[in-house]
Amino acid sequence: MALSYYILDVFTERPFGGNPLAVVLEADHLSSADMQTIAREFNLSETAFVLTPTSAGHTARIRIFTPTRELAFAGHPTLGAATLLAELRMQPQLNGERDAIIALEEEIGSVRVGVRLRSQAAAYGEFDAPKATQALEPLSEPEEISAAVGLIPTEVGFENHKPTLLRGSNTFAFMPVANLAAMSKVKVGPLHWTRAFTSRGVHGVYIYTRQSVRVQSAFHARMFAPDLGVPEDPATGSAAAGFAYVINEFDDLPDGTHKRAIEQGIEMGRPSTITLAMTIARGKLETVRIGGHAIRVAEGTLNV
Repeated sequence: MALSYYILDVFTERPFGGNPLAVVLEADHLSSADMQTIAREFNLSETAFVLTPTSAGHTARIRIFTPTRELAFAGHPTLGAATLLAELRMQPQLNGERDAIIALEEEIGSVRVGVRLRSQAAAYGEFDAPKATQALEPLSEPEEISAAVGLIPTEVGFENHKPTLLRGSNTFAFMPVANLAAMSKVKVGPLHWTRAFTSRGVHGVYIYTRQSVRVQSAFHARMFAPDLGVPEDPATGSAAAGFAYVINEFDDLPDGTHKRAIEQGIEMGRPSTITLAMTIARGKLETVRIGGHAIRVAEGTLNV
């Protein structure tokens, strides 16, 4: 059986930046084991498989795999798969402008992605992230947590930002670091990592600082998920969605809509930009919206 696949770079406007994603089309006949094997073969942070939706009101159903396991939700596969489906299925307009709503069925539920297509430009998509059902938890034991990422305790934290954990379909630890110099030193220490994060059921550790390389960025971030087979991720939409709760917790945002640009992947040579929009009402985070560009870089046939 031959299946078509595409490789996209997500959260970037230029090829060979951002987070690479494999999307396999017409994957209904693949078993879960087949999908896991294919994801391991691509060996990207995630591979998305497109299936027939169970509801006629949805565009497609997708399943998302890292090289080692399936995820209920992830940001860059959601955005990348949606922009690809919009490009493949929409008829071109005379002015080269197309807009679409792509409704995806995921393990976590339905996710609607607004896609904007313009001629001679990378596709842009944005979606409302699933709401967190848990509150932020403080992360104590500063010596072990800092050692897990190759830092010393005085390099962890800035202003009033402290390490926290947000549990959900993907559980992330959020670790503020003092500056870009500390960020450049980050390195996973396996023994400390197991005690500090694996034992807590943490899927990934999102490390951030307010210092940035680009003037337009509000935060600089790195994300490590070795337990998922992802040593480091160039752009992490699901973690950015959780990060909105961290920003609201520590930055005390006033009511209204706030946008922040987050840069990631720079240390990996795959610079990315995630647009994070947060709506605050009566001091609480009401909606989180993730946006970014995606561009196709390759396509081919998978023989299975």
